[in-house]
Amino acid sequence: MEMKEMTKLECLMTKEDRKAAFTLAELLLVIVIVVILAGLIFPVFQGVLERAKKLQAKNDLTQIVTAVNAFYTEYGRYPTSATTDATATYGPGGSITENGGLFNELRATGLFTLNTRQIVFISPPDAKDQNNSRSGIKTSTGGYYDPWTTEYAVAMDADYNNQIANPYTSNAGATPNLQSGVIAWSLGKDRVKGTDFKASDDVISWQ
Repeated sequence: MEMKEMTKLECLMTKEDRKAAFTLAELLLVIVIVVILAGLIFPVFQGVLERAKKLQAKNDLTQIVTAVNAFYTEYGRYPTSATTDATATYGPGGSITENGGLFNELRATGLFTLNTRQIVFISPPDAKDQNNSRSGIKTSTGGYYDPWTTEYAVAMDADYNNQIANPYTSNAGATPNLQSGVIAWSLGKDRVKGTDFKASDDVISWQ
């Protein structure tokens, strides 16, 4: 009889142990599922984030081109003292590697060398992190930076023949020249300008 009671007690303990073990198993299963889902969702999230950055860059480039054209409408000239297209390229790879002077004119800040009426043609926000500037103006230089911390590049038709050399050799419109007064582009996530636009991650204003 005593042996029988012990067996029942042991059975009860075993059931309790099983119940606790099952709860722990459930918890581990949930953790595993969460980890798997996070692993699947993270690349998707990164892709969405990258597309959002490209959309922002595209919108910024459109505003830049609009601002330069508005300057031309107001003053009958582009916001540059250059006399050839080659010397009227601002930003990465351009004759003027910093674009701050250009955006000081367009924002009506600084000495107003060209924007004598002090008209604000564009008003981008200041970059939130001035030590790692992105998506805004670096206040110390006046440079306008894209979402990947590189300055936007801008080229203007400084000889006024309505042609600008296409910075890409293929898949970015007519080559060697685009029929335009101003173009702008971003080097994208890799911060390197490709030659074939389609093979690069760059963002351009004219497509």
